[in-house]
Amino acid sequence: MKKVYLKAMLLIAIVIVSCSKEDAITETESQQSIEYPDEPLTVAQINSRISESIRATGDFDWSNEDPHFLWSAVIHGQEVLTIGYGNEGQSFSEERDPELIAKRNTLLDLVLETEGIDKQDLKLVEQDILTVIDVGVKNIETIIELRKRPEVRYLEPNGYSAFLYDETERSSSGCDKNGNYINPSHYTTVSPNNAQVAWNFSEHNIQQAWNLSTGSGITIGLIDTGVSASQPLLNASGFNDGVSNGRFVQKYGTFIDSFWWWSSNYDGPHDKCGHGTAMGSAMAAPRNDDGMPVGVAYNSNLVAYRATEDVLLNDYHERKGVSKALTQLGNRSDVKIISMSIGYVWSIGNIKDAVKYAYSKGKLIFAAGGTSTSFTNGYGVIFPATMNETVAVTGVDDGNTYERCDTCHSGSKIDFTIVMEGESNSSKAPPVLGFYNGDRRYTGGSSVATATTAGIAALVWSRYPNWSRTQVLNRLKESSDFYPNRNNNFGYGNIDALQAVQ
Repeated sequence: MKKVYLKAMLLIAIVIVSCSKEDAITETESQQSIEYPDEPLTVAQINSRISESIRATGDFDWSNEDPHFLWSAVIHGQEVLTIGYGNEGQSFSEERDPELIAKRNTLLDLVLETEGIDKQDLKLVEQDILTVIDVGVKNIETIIELRKRPEVRYLEPNGYSAFLYDETERSSSGCDKNGNYINPSHYTTVSPNNAQVAWNFSEHNIQQAWNLSTGSGITIGLIDTGVSASQPLLNASGFNDGVSNGRFVQKYGTFIDSFWWWSSNYDGPHDKCGHGTAMGSAMAAPRNDDGMPVGVAYNSNLVAYRATEDVLLNDYHERKGVSKALTQLGNRSDVKIISMSIGYVWSIGNIKDAVKYAYSKGKLIFAAGGTSTSFTNGYGVIFPATMNETVAVTGVDDGNTYERCDTCHSGSKIDFTIVMEGESNSSKAPPVLGFYNGDRRYTGGSSVATATTAGIAALVWSRYPNWSRTQVLNRLKESSDFYPNRNNNFGYGNIDALQAVQ
């Protein structure tokens, strides 16, 4: 009886396995037999589906879309396809891993075959350390075949920049090179040089914290639109001015201002927008002799990258510029803090990989929670502030109860807040250095909140230079309003800089 029973069970098992194989074959054949339209979707059709996904889920993910949709976006995005390769979670490799090289070569051979081109005709961009390649793709078969490969972590049309924009419109979000008249009630002066202290510094006891720390010895990396060549107080000629001394400012450019995505002609390190200049000022402007605004960490070093054209990462060259800046800053042992008052409404694979690399190097990375523009209005916390590896910051007004600023985003991903707007006067924002020599301007939103928080972190790390990133971050938490609890929209809340450095 026992033998009969075992034979029966074996027969059942064979039937089940056989059926499973047949089902798998049928499913594979079904996938292969799908016929997609010869013409790509229109930009309007692509954008409609993206908007629908964001409204329904709060996010958008290219991996959830069919090959025809992805191919359509590639065609409308200068035919550039970004391929993240390697094992799941293998975002980067500092050494030339033979296994990773083999996987890369396998994928490139596949692209050459499905595109029907020779190696010398392939448009290819690679990036040091990150396991990412960008290739020129015209055929939907390339995407279909790549999606079958276990070596592929993600496929993204990084050249697609038409979401919510028509073909003639370009984003200028956050850009402003004009100076402003600054209301004298919106700043105080500090002796001995009468540098101007923004009104919101007192909300966080920043000036009192200067008795214990000024950011000396700490280097902050700024990834933004660069720093203006026309503002001497943020260039070598004036960075050591007044009581700011013994420090350095360095400027680099990783943004490529070219239609050709495979171009390597960088557009220089100097700001052409104004946003990066304002952020650099909020963090590290000198305690100067010129009666101009001073930054939070006025004795810290500043390494400023022009990685973007504006604050929205909606262009291939911006996405590539930011990932390259993150990688380079990650490789610098002197850089402790990275500040990014930039972002996008969904995650971008190669930037995500670069954030993880910089994080693996011990960097404390601050990212803006989001400031509403015509593009981002109605969205929650934006990428990369949504990542676990970043510290998300937003702005609130100066009222007695927590209210986010008129244009600031909030939500469960926010870690800290900075007071940067008047409760009854939304135009009351922190004054900073302007784009041109002698100019001042107001700057607001989650952008200045992020830069301010990065400056406070520099004060803490300067006070405790042997601390780890975790220790510095924990001190910021312990010095905030809601600690040890978290608010659903504002994280740990406003930071007390004096308490943080004591």
